[in-house]
Amino acid sequence: MNHSSQKPVAVVILNWNGAKMLEHYLPSVVSGTSSGLADIIVADNGSDDNSIVLLKQKFPQVGIISLDRNYGFAQGYNLAIKQLGHKYIVLLNSDVATPCNWLEPLFGYMEDNPGTGACQPKILSDAEHDSFEYAGAAGGYIDANGFPYCRGRLFDTVETDSGQYDTVAKADWVSGACFFVRRQVYIDSGGLDASFFAHMEEIDLCWRIRRMGYELAAIPQSHVYHLGGGTLPMGNPRKTYLNFRNNLLLLNKNLPKKVRRRKLFIRRLYDTLAGAVFLVKGNMADAQAVLRAHIDFRKWRKKTSPGPDAPELDLTRDKPNIIIQYYLKKRRFFSEI
Repeated sequence: MNHSSQKPVAVVILNWNGAKMLEHYLPSVVSGTSSGLADIIVADNGSDDNSIVLLKQKFPQVGIISLDRNYGFAQGYNLAIKQLGHKYIVLLNSDVATPCNWLEPLFGYMEDNPGTGACQPKILSDAEHDSFEYAGAAGGYIDANGFPYCRGRLFDTVETDSGQYDTVAKADWVSGACFFVRRQVYIDSGGLDASFFAHMEEIDLCWRIRRMGYELAAIPQSHVYHLGGGTLPMGNPRKTYLNFRNNLLLLNKNLPKKVRRRKLFIRRLYDTLAGAVFLVKGNMADAQAVLRAHIDFRKWRKKTSPGPDAPELDLTRDKPNIIIQYYLKKRRFFSEI
C-alpha cells in the first residue's frame, strides 16, 4: 500500500478483532466510495482474530496498516494517520454503512470552504434508517453547562429524520463515527487524546480545532448509517463513569481560565443531582459510577493541563441550558430549544 497516495482522501477504519464487523460493513464502504477519490485503509490494532486474513482474501483493494499491539481508539488513529500523506482523512467507525457517493458532498464542501477544519454527514441509525443515530445525528453542540447534544438528539430522545435538518449547519463538534478532517489540522491539533479512553474524545479534538480558528460543519447532503452502541451498551455503569468523568475533563481542558472554575462548580452540582436521582431510583451502580468519576477527575485534573496556548474559546457562552429545556420545559427536539 502506498500510504502517500495521489488520491486526496483516506477513509481509515480502526479495527481490533472485528472481523465479523468488517465482513458485514466493509462491502458497503468499498462499493459506495469512489475509488478515484479515496483510498480505503484498515488500521489494525494488533488483532489476533482472522481480520488480516479476511482483508487480504476478500478485500484486496483495501490497504492495511498493521500496528504491533492494541493502542486503543485514540492512539491507534494517531499512529495510523501519521503514516498517511493524504490531504483529508475520514475516521470511519467499523460499524458504519455508506451509500453510493456519500463522500463527494463532504469533499466538495471542504474544498470550497478552506476555513472549515472538519465536517460530518447526517448520521442515521443502521437499525432504523429513518431515525437519527445517537452519536452525532445532524451535528453536535455544547450547552451552557457543557452538556453535549445534537441536531436530532437531546439526551436519550432521538428524532425521526423527516428532512427537518437538511441544511448545512455550523457545529461545535462533529461525530467520531464519520469524522472528515484535514490531515494537517488533525496533526497540528495534537490528534485524539488517549486519556479519554472512550467517549467524548472527538468533542475534545473538535474544541481544540475550533480554538485554532477553524469552523466545523454538518453536511446533510451526505448520509451514512451507524449501528452505534458497539463499544459499551447504554445503561452500563462503565459508560456512565466515562461520560461523567470525560465531560469534566473536556471542560477542564478547554474552557477559558476566567470561567473554568465557576462552570465546573455548576456542572458538578448538576452531576451530584444526577447521582442522587440514580440513588433514589435504586440504581446503585450508576450512582457509584458518578461518584467515582468525580473522585478520579480530581486526581486527573492536576495532570491534565488546560491545553496548548491557542486562543481561548468558550463554546458554552450564549448557549441554552438543555437540562432546564428538557426536564423542566419538556422540550424534546432540537428545533424547540
